[in-house]
Amino acid sequence: MAIHLDHTIVPAHDKEASARFIADIMGLEYKGLFGHFAPVKVDDNLSLDFDNREKFDGSHYAFIVTDEEFDGILGRVQGHGRKYGSSPFAQDDMQINHRHTGRGFYFRDDNGHSWEFITHTYIKEEMTGDIGRPAATSAR
Repeated sequence: MAIHLDHTIVPAHDKEASARFIADIMGLEYKGLFGHFAPVKVDDNLSLDFDNREKFDGSHYAFIVTDEEFDGILGRVQGHGRKYGSSPFAQDDMQINHRHTGRGFYFRDDNGHSWEFITHTYIKEEMTGDIGRPAATSAR
């Protein structure tokens, strides 16, 4: 059996408003509360379960999407008048990146979460080699 992330809890100040917003941005459907949570079903393997919290740190959520999905998501982010950016350190430069032979961008929601959408993963190239990894140090 392959291992898949089944669901993750996304803390929010208003779980239903946040679920509706992200579902709209991603071109998905929010179907209402399921028990205590406001879930957004991303695909057959993943649900984002929004939950009300008063205090929390912002998190990062990254998704691989097709070129068509990327264009739609970027268009909806722009349609909502949201700032977006080309890197985690420039989430408001109103640019996309073209790293890893694909395209990508980031934006923040009203909860301070950073959402990333990319058309090509960096994991295969960078995480299997030494690119981006700190140099090994010798033990003394």
